[in-house]
Amino acid sequence: MARTKEFDPDAALQAALELFWARGYEATTMSDLVERLGIGRASIYATFGSKHELYVRALDRYRETRDPQLMAELSAPGPALPAVRALVRRFAAEAATEEVRLTGCFVTNSAAELGPHDRTVARRVELSWEQIETLLHAALARARAQGELPEGRDPRALARMLLVLMQGLRVVGKASSDPGRVRDAAEQALALLD
Repeated sequence: MARTKEFDPDAALQAALELFWARGYEATTMSDLVERLGIGRASIYATFGSKHELYVRALDRYRETRDPQLMAELSAPGPALPAVRALVRRFAAEAATEEVRLTGCFVTNSAAELGPHDRTVARRVELSWEQIETLLHAALARARAQGELPEGRDPRALARMLLVLMQGLRVVGKASSDPGRVRDAAEQALALLD
């Protein structure tokens, strides 16, 4: 008769996500995972596969919890432009906090650490960015249709610019001790929506 798992795989995945997010892929060892998850190496392999497979599942979990929040914010009924502005300002504010400075964004961290040489992770990062860009584009197109955004503005190009800005805010916020740097950049970008 097969033994039942003596741990919660969902809680273990969340613990792995937090460890990878704090340390990165390369700096996290299997010994670190065994200690943090509180389960044996064999159980990790049997449940999640390799360290890389566990990392990819953690990245998927992160995206599953973050992306719906953005959808709710940008798809709410009513004026669209205030929601876009609030999102960009939230990214800037979060990037300037000490907690985010220490961890950054898991997707952005993954893009920088593994994206250049890991196709699986690069694809997950691209999916996340495509989702954000699509949500921004839809909100900006709605804003233009509602007269909030001038007719001459290209919602797709603005969505791409804001996506790149928001990811850049995460990177700069991680390395800079000057919160004004990310706030000023966000406000200058938002001025393009006037």
